[in-house]
Amino acid sequence: MTNHTRFNQLLPVLALVAAGAVPAALHAQQVSANDPWCQETRGDSDRARACEVREYTVPATAATLTVDAAPNGGIKVSGSARRDILVRARVSANARTIEEARALVSRVQVIATADRVSADGPRDLPDREGWSVSFEIAAPGATPLSLSSTNGGISVEAIKSRVEFKTVNGGVKLVRVGGEVSGKTSNGGIDVELDGTTWDGSGLDVETTNGGVRMSIPAAYNAHIEAATNNGGLHSDFPVTTTEGRRPQRATADIGSGGPSLRVRTSNGGVHISRK
Repeated sequence: MTNHTRFNQLLPVLALVAAGAVPAALHAQQVSANDPWCQETRGDSDRARACEVREYTVPATAATLTVDAAPNGGIKVSGSARRDILVRARVSANARTIEEARALVSRVQVIATADRVSADGPRDLPDREGWSVSFEIAAPGATPLSLSSTNGGISVEAIKSRVEFKTVNGGVKLVRVGGEVSGKTSNGGIDVELDGTTWDGSGLDVETTNGGVRMSIPAAYNAHIEAATNNGGLHSDFPVTTTEGRRPQRATADIGSGGPSLRVRTSNGGVHISRK
């Protein structure tokens, strides 16, 4: 077959893509059952477990990237210098036998497009059989994000953009982030690690219901801090004004010369603000 013939055969497909009739998604470029990430998964001790890691590359656009790891899966997004988005999906399953676990993995579909990453798989499975998909994503640092899960943690690093997150059972870690960042978890702690001399963006507003909050802030940082807890202690390495003895206990401070507001709250847990 000549190159000219191949090109002619591709023309109808290219036309569909240009017209928007085909979603902007690519098939998995690589599938590995031996990826070290698979060694981190744990299932029932008397259940067979299967796992594979699938990789996808999708275009980076100005649109919000929505990542949904529900019902069972965590999300980690890292900012990078790349111009596209790399999505790694760890698909794992537990079943009675290894053959059944592998078959269950094969039935899980991962959707990876320029604006949405999610997974879907079999429902109404036998007792103690199930599947989960966790995502590791490398994206340009200015990518807007909307992240959600039900049973899984959320981690965001080196992203400075609009970020919204929500999970029910899982901790949250935010490292070297900026922009407009907000979200909550119901059962899990929140860990915030800042860098530089001030927040780059409009501010931070995060909360948990059951879990502690830790913030690590450079000594020369400039910001307005607001922290609160209903049931728990509140400690700060920076001078703060507190309502000690009252519930909820609150602390406020302008550290350095002040700056964007950084709000952290918990209902049941302590708040610790440390200087680094």
